Amino acid sequence: MPAKTALMTGHEANCLAAADHFIACRGSKPATRIRARFDRIDQAEAFAATFGDSRTMIYAVTAEGRSAHIKNA
Repeated sequence: MPAKTALMTGHEANCLAAADHFIACRGSKPATRIRARFDRIDQAEAFAATFGDSRTMIYAVTAEGRSAHIKNA
């Protein structure tokens, strides 16, 4: 999986390795926030690429509900 693995904390690396799904999230205000769920990180990255501004945050979420920010895309 493409990610910043060399710079990740242990928590981030563990969440990425055990990811059940990925969340792509945009927007700082709840009223205008966009949030989408994907099975694979490449799907979340493709969604983020449609905006073309590298401001979409991608999170890995484990089956237990733990999550970590993996990258901006």
